[in-house]
Amino acid sequence: MMDEDSRYEAVRSRDARFDGAFFFAVETTGIYCRPSCPAVTPKRRNVRFFATAAAAQGSGFRACRRCRPDAVPGSADWNVRADVVGRAMRLIGDGVVDREGVAGLATRLGYSARQVQRQLTAELGAGPVALARAQRSHTARILLQTTGLPVTEIAFASGFASVRQFNDTIRAVYAATPSELRAAAPAGGRASRRTPTPSAGIPLRLAHRGPYQAGPVFDLLQREAVAGVEEVAGTPGRRVYRRTLRLPYGTGIVAVDERPGTPRTGTGGWLDARLHLTDLRDLTTAVQRLRRLFDLDADPYAVDERLGADPRLAPLVAARPGLRSPGTADPEELAVRALVGRAEAERLVQRYGKALDAPCGSLTHLFPEPAVLAGAEPGGPLGALTAALADGAVRLDPGADRDDAQRALLGLPGLDARTAAAVRTRALGDPDVAPPGADLPDTWRPWRSYALQHLRTAGELENR
Repeated sequence: MMDEDSRYEAVRSRDARFDGAFFFAVETTGIYCRPSCPAVTPKRRNVRFFATAAAAQGSGFRACRRCRPDAVPGSADWNVRADVVGRAMRLIGDGVVDREGVAGLATRLGYSARQVQRQLTAELGAGPVALARAQRSHTARILLQTTGLPVTEIAFASGFASVRQFNDTIRAVYAATPSELRAAAPAGGRASRRTPTPSAGIPLRLAHRGPYQAGPVFDLLQREAVAGVEEVAGTPGRRVYRRTLRLPYGTGIVAVDERPGTPRTGTGGWLDARLHLTDLRDLTTAVQRLRRLFDLDADPYAVDERLGADPRLAPLVAARPGLRSPGTADPEELAVRALVGRAEAERLVQRYGKALDAPCGSLTHLFPEPAVLAGAEPGGPLGALTAALADGAVRLDPGADRDDAQRALLGLPGLDARTAAAVRTRALGDPDVAPPGADLPDTWRPWRSYALQHLRTAGELENR
C-alpha cells in the first residue's frame, strides 16, 4: 500500500507503472488524471488521491482530456484479491450491475445490498452504482469516438436508462456534450466513423501496463485453438487471434492482433482488437472478457520483482519481462475443455455447438452451453461437470469464490486435482496456483501461476 507522499512522488515522476492503481485530482482545476499525465505537475497541497475513477467523479472532478484516465488498464488488485471487494469489482466489470442491478450483484456475492454498498464505499470511495456509471461512461466514449452510431442508440447500448441520464453523465464526467466528445476524437477514430454502423466492427485498443510478451500468449492460444470456435492465423510476431463469443444479449466475434501497440519493454501499450457484436449492449462485457483472456490488467512490475529475485527464475524473467498468465473468455467453456481435451472439444462443437447465423471464415459455431451438453451426454465426468455448471452447483463467473469453486470441482466424479488447478488458474484467474505434486517455494507467492508460466515457456515444464 502506498501512502499519499509516495503517490505524489509517482505523479511528480509521471510513473506509468501506477496508471490504474490510483488516480489524482487537482482541486484548482476540477480535473482528475492518471499518474503518468504529461501535464505540469500540480502543487502537493492542491492534489487529492482516489482509488477509482468513480470516486474522483463522485467528488465532482471531470476526466482529463489529455491523459484520458478512463482508458488505463484496470487495477491488478481486482484480479488478485479473493475477498468480497475484489469479487464485486470483477462482477461490475462484467456488467452485472447494468443487467441485474445492485440486488443481483449482492445475491451473487452472498451479501446484502447494504453490506456491498458499505464495503465498496469504505474501501474505494464509491458504491456499485457509481462504479458502474463510470464504466458506462467509458463505453459511451468508445462508441462515440469509433462509430457513426446515432447518439440515442449509443446511450442505450452503453447501459444508460435514458438519453437524459446519458447526456448528464457525459457532461459531468468529460465536461463536454456527446457531440463535442465525438468531435474531439483522434484522427484515426474520426476516420473509422465513416461507417454508419458497426458492421465493420468496433476498433479497440486494449491497454496494458508495462512490458507485454504477446508471443507466448499467442503460442498458447494457437496450441489450444478449437476449430469452429477459434483460429490463429499469420506468422509469429504478426498473428491474429479470432474467436466467437457468447454474451448476455447476443453473440460476438473478436479479432486481436499479436503485434503490440508499443515496444514490448515500454512502460505500457496496447493490443489492437476489433469486435463484431450482434447487440452493442455487450461491448463492456466483451472487453472485460478479452482483458481476462489476455491478462491485460496484471501488474508485471510486481510479478517480475518478486520472481526475478529467485535464482532459478531470474534468467527467465530477464529474458521475458512482462510474461502473462492467460485466462479465458468463457470460464465454463474452459472447464469443459480442460476436462476433455482439444480433440473431444472439437467434436462437441461440431455436434452440439450453436451455428452462427452468419459464419465468418472458419468461425462457424459457439461453444455448446453446459445445459445442452448435460442433456445430450449426461453420463461420465463430462455429464457431471456440465450438470453442475448448468444448475449452479459449480460457479465460475467473475464473482465466484475460488476456494468454494475448487471444492465443488473436486467433489465431481472423474475430475482430478490437476484439472481443478487448471480451471482455478485459467477460469478463475487465480495468480497463485500450485498444481498437485509441484514443490514450489513460498518465495514465489503470490505469483506461482506466473512462475509456472515462465517454466513452461522456457520448456522446463510440460505445456498443459
